[in-house]
Amino acid sequence: MSDKKLPEGLAVNEYLKDNSNYLRGTIEESLADQTTGAVADDDTQLTKFHGFYMQDDRDIRDERRKQKLEPKHTFMLRARVPGGVATMEQWLAIEKIAEDLTDYGSLRLTTRQTFQYHGILKRNLKPLIQGICAAGLDSIAACGDVNRNVMCNTNPVDSRLHAETYDWSVKISEHLLPKTRAYYEIWLDEEKIHASEEDQEPVYGKHYLPRKFKIAVAVPPHNDVDISANDLSFIAIANEEGGLEGFNVAVGGGMGSTHGDTETYPQLARILGFIKPEDTLAFAEAVMLVQRDFGNRVDRKNARTKYTVDTLGVDKFREETEKRTGIKFEAEREFEFTQQGDRMGWIKGIDNKWHLTLFIEAGRIVDKEGQPIKTGLREIAKVHKGEYRMTANQNLIIANVAEEDKAEIEGMCRKYGLLGKVLSPLMENSIACVALPTCALAMAEAERYLPRLIEKFDVLAEKHGVADQETVIRMTGCPNGCGRPFLAELGFVGKGPGKYNMYLGADGRGTRLNQMYKENIGEEEILAEVDSLFEQYSKEREENERFGDFVVRKGFVNAVYDGREFHAAN
Repeated sequence: MSDKKLPEGLAVNEYLKDNSNYLRGTIEESLADQTTGAVADDDTQLTKFHGFYMQDDRDIRDERRKQKLEPKHTFMLRARVPGGVATMEQWLAIEKIAEDLTDYGSLRLTTRQTFQYHGILKRNLKPLIQGICAAGLDSIAACGDVNRNVMCNTNPVDSRLHAETYDWSVKISEHLLPKTRAYYEIWLDEEKIHASEEDQEPVYGKHYLPRKFKIAVAVPPHNDVDISANDLSFIAIANEEGGLEGFNVAVGGGMGSTHGDTETYPQLARILGFIKPEDTLAFAEAVMLVQRDFGNRVDRKNARTKYTVDTLGVDKFREETEKRTGIKFEAEREFEFTQQGDRMGWIKGIDNKWHLTLFIEAGRIVDKEGQPIKTGLREIAKVHKGEYRMTANQNLIIANVAEEDKAEIEGMCRKYGLLGKVLSPLMENSIACVALPTCALAMAEAERYLPRLIEKFDVLAEKHGVADQETVIRMTGCPNGCGRPFLAELGFVGKGPGKYNMYLGADGRGTRLNQMYKENIGEEEILAEVDSLFEQYSKEREENERFGDFVVRKGFVNAVYDGREFHAAN
């Protein structure tokens, strides 16, 4: 996509980007307008590139309307934290910012291995962004039509291979950052410059990408980053010494779809081939450039890389990528994924260091009665000599704990309720998106509802003698797929208040899609279906057979390995 004048008929966002002066728009004017808690409509699209969305509290929307008040506009800001690693100094700053500058006072761990704030008033946006930047973080490109937070396996860093792949995730993130100085001018008071060659986007161009772009780096056999939910993934291949031999490159994964629109669907990533480590940045850029040049800029529902790959074909996409690097892919190297969840509890890694993975319900860092999670993590951060690592499954790792400090850290975790509570395998393998009350797209609850629903599933699992079985369960308030529901063995996607589409049949390894089993059902029907399925699973499963594999073998749904078959009747 060149920088020349845009033709007619493109998606509205293309013209907004074209007229934005490299993402500046009228954001500064919107911030200065004290007559409203909102920003101008066009600016709500541009602020995503700066890392935040405008929202309102839907729980009180009707009440405010009756009072002839505008919605209570607040903002959600997501940080850019490649690989999910935060130092203890950063965590203490992050947590204090939440306390001082947000309505909720809480943090939320996301499914993209970072954290986000909710309930930021417009007047607090600038001091908040300045605060996280002072802590060595930022929110540049955490949202918008650009490469977003780069994920990397972190559970835990137990080999040299993990350490090397994490370094590459940081390098990829830095390499693909937008080059415009708009963020620094607006939020950090950098001196403004006139648009010139110095301010151009050498990779993205004036119009950036057709849609968001997501990257993950995985270390087999663990697929905790769900490579098939990403536009581009690098799958680490080890050499004989246990270091990094190179990467298999996979493209065209993604989750988002639209209810009732069979032209939209989730899709699994396809592998283009193997590359050497030194070529990683060249291939990361090249894949993104192919998407920039061939992606759909007319219909945003079909603008993700998965549709570009399906339209061009894998061979053509590979050819275009090689053309932009001047390097040929080598043949794919063998690998296997065995799980997509986090490994909970203590695990010993390299250098005799320990890593403790903590389950965080729906990723919400908040003090609850009898479980002051936020306070506990703050107090641990004051004494811990390692770092925190956020996982892609909304959990948190207290990483690099020395042997002599292990007892103290465990004691503090137990004191603050971070350890000690017995969790079921169903709960430990669950993900829920934020949904209501803040997400504008949510059709139903997720974060506030799924944990309570799983408690009822646990009763049914115990009743049928399958309570010890790990099953990946995910719920989202809409089909955009932020919680990766279409890679769950048991998935629920909001259709309306209290109503969900129920999906079955992913494999617990992130290598197969599920398929809709029941449409638009409420809790009573959900529990009846799960009760029946668990009963049959208990009686008819094969040895070591996962729930997702069972429902496919018994014909409840099809085995879906290509998203274009996602909507096919079973």
